[in-house]
Amino acid sequence: MTEHANHDHRHGWWARVKHAVMPHSHDLAEQFDSALEASQLGMRTLLASFGALLVTAVAQLGVVAATGSVALLSDTIHNFADALTALPVGVAFLLSRRAATRRHTYGFGRAEDLAGLVVVLVIAASAVAAGYEAIRRLLEPQPVEYLWAVALAGIVGFAGNELVARWRITVGRRIGSAALVADGLHARTDGFTSLAVVLGAAGVALGMPLADPIVALVITGMILLVLRTAAREVLDRLMDAVDPHTVEQVERAAAEVAGVTSAYDVRMRWIGHDLRAELSVTVDNTLTVTAAHRIAHDVERHLAQTVPRLTAAVVHTEPAREYAEAHQSKVS
Repeated sequence: MTEHANHDHRHGWWARVKHAVMPHSHDLAEQFDSALEASQLGMRTLLASFGALLVTAVAQLGVVAATGSVALLSDTIHNFADALTALPVGVAFLLSRRAATRRHTYGFGRAEDLAGLVVVLVIAASAVAAGYEAIRRLLEPQPVEYLWAVALAGIVGFAGNELVARWRITVGRRIGSAALVADGLHARTDGFTSLAVVLGAAGVALGMPLADPIVALVITGMILLVLRTAAREVLDRLMDAVDPHTVEQVERAAAEVAGVTSAYDVRMRWIGHDLRAELSVTVDNTLTVTAAHRIAHDVERHLAQTVPRLTAAVVHTEPAREYAEAHQSKVS
């Protein structure tokens, strides 16, 4: 028994849009402001980290020109790539603020998932570029000068990237942005590759000239490792993957509501920063449509208070007796 009683939440245009495109979705319009605030926080994080990484990369590029270090060049390529990945993520944040339309009835939150895919492609391209330069330098060795400058540039690169990485990952997880988390992981790898540059400079100083291109190859390997992690997270989001513990949390929370005897068939997905859920609950088969409808709203409110980032839930009510009989017939 799906409740379809006439109801009208007069909470502004956002609520009306959601009811127009998704009847009886038990929308949580009051949480729109928090979603907008999340996008603004993500945008501020991107702009600040973009500026920091761009300054770091430009400074490193000057050192590369003076020293000829291919390890530092690989690190610089990756830093530039990391700075540039802020652009598609920033565009996605802007798109995610747009209201839902008759064509895009769930809004534009998925733009961030596509931006995460662009980040993955940029990481892959930087790995190819760094690997190519490392192999070329192994085949055509060149001396590295001003080793102290190379080492200093590596230390500065590590400090800057680790700061940006912590910032992006923390904010990304706070607002539920897989793209921003992937971008933060990208920056974290840049930090470790910068430390590898310091090791390469030390190796050259100790009389091992091939240490510089070898470290460049190591940096390429580290880029590939972060590529694997970022790709898995972004592809999981594109495939509507959610944490199984969150699904269990929704089941428990729904079952706690007075009048609900069980909760099942929970389906969830991320849309931008926000989670949406669809689930069924069983209620006493003697209840009126109005009473069942009221319980569905109680489930919605309780889920909003219990499950982080949940902004909408479609709650289907089922008479407990009919559900038990149907379930028994399936078993037998």
